[in-house]
Amino acid sequence: MSRIHLFEFEDQQWLPKFIRNYMTDFLQFLANKTPMYKGIITILEKALKDTNTNQIIDLGSGGGGGLIWINKELRKRNPDVKILLTDYFPNIPAFEHTQKQVDNFDFIRTSIDARNVPENLNGLRTQFLSLHHFKPEDAQQILQNAVDSNSSIAIFEGQERSLQSIMAMIFSPISVLLTTPFIRPFHIGRIIFTYLIPIVPILILWDGVVSSLRTYSVDEMNVLVSKLNNKENFNWEIGKVKSGPTKILYLVGTKKY
Repeated sequence: MSRIHLFEFEDQQWLPKFIRNYMTDFLQFLANKTPMYKGIITILEKALKDTNTNQIIDLGSGGGGGLIWINKELRKRNPDVKILLTDYFPNIPAFEHTQKQVDNFDFIRTSIDARNVPENLNGLRTQFLSLHHFKPEDAQQILQNAVDSNSSIAIFEGQERSLQSIMAMIFSPISVLLTTPFIRPFHIGRIIFTYLIPIVPILILWDGVVSSLRTYSVDEMNVLVSKLNNKENFNWEIGKVKSGPTKILYLVGTKKY
């Protein structure tokens, strides 16, 4: 199945901010309540160790993804780990809610472009479920910016470009309907635009299916890395790992010392 770069509503400038926030809040809730990232903890721990840092700079954080769950696992062996949330469209209420729950989180209120990360943000760059939002030339720019900045990077995708993944996405509106009352912080608008005017579940359905169609395969990730300048200055690991109920695709590049 060839990669198809259709549009996602979440990427659109014209999408009302509160609707985008409701969508990313759902994704954060789901990721933190399921063991979908269980299989990547050792990969993250190794990347932090190889980078000689306790700081994670998360790019494209959305509503925070599954980072609360991931953080809990990382701190079992690395209690000094710190996580900085950033996004091109930062979901400030979600960031603030996350920060209140965990004392080692911080966030940036202004827009951060993963293709051109400020030089003062030092640490292991991460991306969870966000590389597929970028066309190949932009995805390559994300990696090139990391290489040019001597910044290690770890990218993870929780879906595949496969019929099985697409079918799983088709049932996502049911998950939205079942989980919405439990998502915090509570907003009456979330109830209205989920049940009375079901915009959120419809957009989640579309974006979920499109996410699968956009996801880079392991071979395509290898091609992206092959085109980088000075790629030999990094150690690269690209693959797929069983994680909870699904498989996670990953691309990790760590600076050689």
